[in-house]
Amino acid sequence: MFSSHASLALLISAALLAPPAFATNVHRAPTSGRSSSAHKSSHSKRRSRRVRGQQAIQPERVTQIQQALIREHYMTGDASGKWDAATIAAMQKYQSDNGWQTKLTPDSRALKKLGLGPDYSNAINATGSNFNAPLPAADTPPTQAAGFTAASGVHQ
Repeated sequence: MFSSHASLALLISAALLAPPAFATNVHRAPTSGRSSSAHKSSHSKRRSRRVRGQQAIQPERVTQIQQALIREHYMTGDASGKWDAATIAAMQKYQSDNGWQTKLTPDSRALKKLGLGPDYSNAINATGSNFNAPLPAADTPPTQAAGFTAASGVHQ
């Protein structure tokens, strides 16, 4: 009887001691004086950040914007090609007058309204296209017109 109690006690103590032996290590902050921010900065020195996107407006584009702002009487003088305080103020005023945002400049809607939007003249289908203009409503065949109104549930 004594041996069964001893073996039971041995089994229980082994069960209690075994889980810590198989537990995974928990990552802890270093106890030295080195902070985690210093640790992170050492990693950033190894990798250089890749800068993406447009970083500045090209001088040719600035000249175009300035010429359009001068034409619209938001600037005076000649276009310098430099994105300076006067150009920024004129662009912000133009955008404000049109009800658009003024913190980020230039706004795409402002550029389009100034006539500086995208140029599609060199697009694949811009020249020599054979697209026909749509027929006027009066010239639409009755069977076709009836099909549209019946499908849409519109009664005339």
